Amino acid sequence: MPPTVALHSVLRVGSEAGYDNAHRRIPQELLEAHLRAGITDWRIWRSGNHLFHLVECDDLARALQILDEDPANLRWQETIGVFVDHFEVPSAFAEGLPLVWGMRQQIAEAG
Repeated sequence: MPPTVALHSVLRVGSEAGYDNAHRRIPQELLEAHLRAGITDWRIWRSGNHLFHLVECDDLARALQILDEDPANLRWQETIGVFVDHFEVPSAFAEGLPLVWGMRQQIAEAG
């Protein structure tokens, strides 16, 4: 399984509903671009105007470089950019997010 990278972004205040609506289903061409770039999963949770992303990808920095040149992603960024204030800069894309503890895992091991 590829490493998981955690990202944090912040929405413009008042744009939460628009952001949620835009993500009900992303364009198929964007989903395919993510897969071509090597992203195998991307999940987003929202608390107020804070977004928490978990992305599974062997090399997220490289994947984002690929997406920066992809027409589907460029169109998406024009759409979604009106909602996002900024991304917090992660310490390093190269490092995966190590699992410290998992409830399901502990239950399965106790089996």
